Formats: sequence, structure tokens, C-alpha cells
Amino acid sequence: MNALATSNLPSSNPPPSKENGYAAIPQPLPNLPPPLLRPAQKLRKKERALELLSRLKVIYPEAPCSLDHETPVQLMVATMLSAQCTDARVNLVTPALFERFPDAEAMAGAEIAELESLVRSTGFYRNKAKNIQAACHKIVTEFDGVVPDSMEDLTSLPGVARKTANVVLAHAFDIHEGVTVDTHVKRLSGLFGLTKHTEPIKIEQDLMKLLPQPDWENWSIRLVYHGRAVCSARNPSCSRCELLDICPGAIKLRKAAEKAAKAADRAKVRKKEA
Repeated sequence: MNALATSNLPSSNPPPSKENGYAAIPQPLPNLPPPLLRPAQKLRKKERALELLSRLKVIYPEAPCSLDHETPVQLMVATMLSAQCTDARVNLVTPALFERFPDAEAMAGAEIAELESLVRSTGFYRNKAKNIQAACHKIVTEFDGVVPDSMEDLTSLPGVARKTANVVLAHAFDIHEGVTVDTHVKRLSGLFGLTKHTEPIKIEQDLMKLLPQPDWENWSIRLVYHGRAVCSARNPSCSRCELLDICPGAIKLRKAAEKAAKAADRAKVRKKEA
């Protein structure tokens, strides 16, 4: 199936937005039987990556950044706060933060104790507040108060590594210099058999080789939505996953379940014969 050919089909479900807490309702793939009725497919890694991407675009036709922001510096700060913290929690914190300190100049001149108090509930608040203020100070003093739009300049800011830089470049400037690797992208890319690495930089390098550059952020943000809506770490809903038949991780789970079922059937037969 060429899922891209059907990616413009209208959706009856509301798209993820600030108003609904960025909740995404997966769209079913058209012209295909339910996931459990599809035979498993063995695809080469590159082919699998492209088919996964194609399907994800149909399943989540709209996938906005789920961190509330109005400016590039607010997106940078929100992304820095999201480390070891949920986007939902960050979105509860940033309204008061951005009202008090709306731009880089204001954050650079903030009292550090007040900044710490405002971001406290996101965890690691002292280090986050220190890095946010230092990054904003450098933006003011070296970049004329404007968030830079290159990977080299962004990662020169205190507390800004490739993950934050990729998010800012993609969502603030529509520039794709890399693949954002968060916990969802790391876990699902491994489950899909697209990488054997655990270090974010090596995972990113593997994915950049498999995916078209314009879709690097399409991949990341849609995996975030899929990880939340269907493939959670604790309780993945494989039976309703539209990627089931091309997911090596799910295929292994299904084979294990089939093997266990057959063993149970044999045990019943032996019990009857005894």
C-alpha cells in the first residue's frame, strides 16, 4: 500500500492542539484489514523505514509541536525544560514563566531565585534555570537578542544540545539539520529494527541515513504521538496498531504469543489423553 497517496483524506477527529492537550487519535489506514488480520511483512530496513514514515503521515495527518510557545526563544526554553519532564507539565509551567519573562533579554536579567521558583516543578530546576539564563544572556550579547538558526550556533548556547537544537530549527525555522531523538524516538526506532544503538547521537545518525531529510522532524514528532497514543512503554496496544504487520518488535511478540497458545493447546490434548 502507498499510504502517502491517501495522506490527504479528511479526518473526522480533531487534530492535536493546545485546546485538547495535544491528544492525537490515530487514523485507520484505508483499504487494509484490521491490524491483527494482516500477515506480517519482512521488509529491508530502508524499505521498512519509508513505509513506516508513509503510514505515520496518514495515521497522524497533523502533528504539531506539543510545547506551547509563541517565539523561537520560548520554544528553546520550553524544550530545555522538557528534559526529564513531560510536555504537559512544561505547558503548565510556561504561561507564568513567559508572562513574567517573555524574551531573551528579560530572562537574561531575571533574578535566578525567581527563575528557579517558576520552573521548579519541571525537575532539576536549579540546573535548568542556570542554563536558561546563560543561554539567553549569550543570545542577547552575541546574537543581538535573536535565537540563531544554525546547529553550530544553537549548540554553542549553554544547555542546548542537539535534541533542543533540532526542535528549535525544525519548528521555529523549518530547517532540518538532524533527527530529534527523545525517549519515544529512541524506543520506537529500536522496536522497528532501525537502529541497534542506545546513544541518541548514534540513533540520529542511523535514522538520517534511512529517512529523507525533509521528513526528519515528521518522523520524530509522529513517533512522539504514536508513543503516547498507541505504543506506550508500559502497555503497548499492538492489537490496534496500524504498524503491527511491519514492526519487527511486534512480530516477535506475536510469534511468542502464538507459540505460547500452541503449547497451551498441546497441554490440553495431553491432559485429555491421560
